[in-house]
Amino acid sequence: MLKVLILNTLFFFHPVHVTIITVTQARESDTLKVFFRMYYDDFLRDYKLYNPDFKPVKNIEPKDFPNELIKKYFDDRVQIYINHKLLSGSLSNVSTDSYEICLNLIYQSDKKPRNFKIRNQILIDIYNDQANMVYLNINKYEDAIKLTVEDFEEDRKLK
Repeated sequence: MLKVLILNTLFFFHPVHVTIITVTQARESDTLKVFFRMYYDDFLRDYKLYNPDFKPVKNIEPKDFPNELIKKYFDDRVQIYINHKLLSGSLSNVSTDSYEICLNLIYQSDKKPRNFKIRNQILIDIYNDQANMVYLNINKYEDAIKLTVEDFEEDRKLK
């Protein structure tokens, strides 16, 4: 009985392994806006895999990461395609606190997107229960996508 109680308690306190990406594009616009959020401690773990030479000091501060390093990490882990073309974006804002890191990115897209594809490999080499959520709002097409360790890529036809 005690073992069952301990196992259930451990499950209850198990951290959530999730990231969130919101992708928006207004009708007749060629600008795709992306908002990304993840836990800061998970970012440090995944960044260490991305850059094995990274040696975090104790209590590393978010300001210790230049924006260009964060952008390279994000580009390595997340690729966004519109109409089968890989988009290249710019990092417009980074905000952090002790718990989360949030990014705002801007991509030049197509005014008439017909197809959306995303590949998100953030944290999939660390947590086998990782969920990378994607919320789409492109030209009034709305959808939610759950990407996992096994299914880290999704292609959608936009209606």
